[in-house]
Amino acid sequence: MSDQVEQEKVMSFWGHFDELRKRLFIGLIALVITTLISFAIAQRLIFILAQPVGGTENLLSIEVTENMGVFMRVSLLSGFVMALPVIFYEVMSFVLPGLHPSEKKWVFMMIPLATLLFVVGVLFAYFVMLPAALPFLINFLGIKTTPRLSSYFSFVTGLLFWIGISFETPLVVFFLAKLKLVTAKGLARQWRVAVVVIAVLAAVITPTPDPVNMGLLMLPLFGLYLLSLLLATLAR
Repeated sequence: MSDQVEQEKVMSFWGHFDELRKRLFIGLIALVITTLISFAIAQRLIFILAQPVGGTENLLSIEVTENMGVFMRVSLLSGFVMALPVIFYEVMSFVLPGLHPSEKKWVFMMIPLATLLFVVGVLFAYFVMLPAALPFLINFLGIKTTPRLSSYFSFVTGLLFWIGISFETPLVVFFLAKLKLVTAKGLARQWRVAVVVIAVLAAVITPTPDPVNMGLLMLPLFGLYLLSLLLATLAR
């Protein structure tokens, strides 16, 4: 009897592993397709992302493959944004299997919300964080800096990506509430801990050590914490 139970556990494990592999494969295929599509707009996006530093004429390219590397990096970020609905759906389908028909509507509601939150985070980083951070970094110690093309776009795309990811916090809380790991009341009681976590997260993501940029990021993150409380209530 115990051997049969053990065999069922092993089969269940490999069944979940196979399901995860299929979900990851679909997400990867979607990312490859959207990245290829992004090739058509990557050059335009590069010009847009270079605007906070005054345009691509204020950047310096040294290595032979540097321009191509930046092109691929920007295409990948753009492709990720385009593929986010598919990726999010696959993650939701794997983490929350066996949803009731009445609950499936939440999945389809969360997909556009996930994309919207990520895009809002990217726009916040581009229009608020970068204009505040770049002058401080470039003119630090009174020495004007001419950034390298690869280092500038590594910095910019990294900032856009991680702030976009941080804006997905409400949906992570929704997941946890759906799995009954957290509750809205429990989160509300721990608001002091949430403020500390938000401050640490802002300090890690913020590209400059000054409190102004850190405060600029803490405000929307705290707003997302309040949104998380609402989603946790709806999830239960």
